[in-house]
Amino acid sequence: MAKSDLILLALDESPVLNLMDRALRVKYQTAISKDTKSLSRLLQENNPALLLVGEQFDGHDGMKITKELLERFPTLPIMVYTEKATPELFKNIFRVGISGYLAPPLRTDEIVDAVESSLRNASRIGDWLRREVKRTTASLKRKAQISDAERARLESVFNNIHDSVMILDDEKKIMLINPAMCRMLGLNPKTVAGKPVMDVVTHPDLIALLARKNDSELLQYYEVSFPDGRVGNAQFSAIQDVGFAVTMQDITYLKEMDRARSDFVHTVSHDLRSPLTSVIGYTELVERAGELNENQRDFLKRIQDSVQHITSLINDLLDLGSVEAGFDTRREYVQLEAILRYTLDMLQGQIKTKRLKVQTHIAPSLPAIRANPIRLRQLLDNVVGNAIKYS
Repeated sequence: MAKSDLILLALDESPVLNLMDRALRVKYQTAISKDTKSLSRLLQENNPALLLVGEQFDGHDGMKITKELLERFPTLPIMVYTEKATPELFKNIFRVGISGYLAPPLRTDEIVDAVESSLRNASRIGDWLRREVKRTTASLKRKAQISDAERARLESVFNNIHDSVMILDDEKKIMLINPAMCRMLGLNPKTVAGKPVMDVVTHPDLIALLARKNDSELLQYYEVSFPDGRVGNAQFSAIQDVGFAVTMQDITYLKEMDRARSDFVHTVSHDLRSPLTSVIGYTELVERAGELNENQRDFLKRIQDSVQHITSLINDLLDLGSVEAGFDTRREYVQLEAILRYTLDMLQGQIKTKRLKVQTHIAPSLPAIRANPIRLRQLLDNVVGNAIKYS
């Protein structure tokens, strides 16, 4: 051991103290504490390699002093001097964590050997602790590097997704906001973080969405129209233990496509309605031109029914927007038998061409049903038409 190692002696004045001081000075530096006050000061001012304390010191229990010191300096090796080694002392030594003890009769070489043994044990423990700290530190560094890499990836995803995203805490203060949302709302990401969202968002539609408090009102979709013509599809959802998430997609191009589709449908419907009006007019003229035989009346009736059917389809095209939105408001009581017979009559030519035999069995008490007659006729046309086609 190096001569520079300091051994701190905390024993009452006695020949034993003088013996230990002389024995240890050969290889170590020594310092003597005469009371508990000076002991505390010496421990704070110096970094002793070992403390040797008496079983009784300055009128205090040495084991109690040792226990308190090990709580403050857990890596400091401490030895106890006792006048009499007893089983109770050994139990206290193991319980408290003392590194060794000395008891009379004392010899110089035994004192030095006991101190050296305690220092070697302390050195081994210190080496082990340093290895464990190094290993744990390396593991923590690896985990920190992984966490940093994952955080960087998440930040990259968050900042580069096309959807606008804003994360709020429980008090609806902005925690995170991505560039897409900043562009959508015209915000500066450096100045809005940590601020209440109501203080930075000025759009009335979005404010109404953010003001919702009932959880049952969340997870729905809301259209937000901006003054410059853009349209956003916004969602406001709760995140457990975090707060809320506001996401928005720019659906301006979808609205433009829908508007173009609607214009196209109206234009086509108008262009189809004009020649159909002429056809209806010509059928009326034919009826006025003279008496028609049975076949002629039947053909004319078929033409009129077909024109009426196409007219109904045109009306459906004009009502396409409400149908796609889930609203089909036309309801009336219809006789299923009449619609079925109309379908069979319209498909009679195909039935004859394929030489099929169609039988109908309709209950005489079949009640009327409340439905959209156009949709119902289209349904039967498809079902019966496919049956004819694949028979």
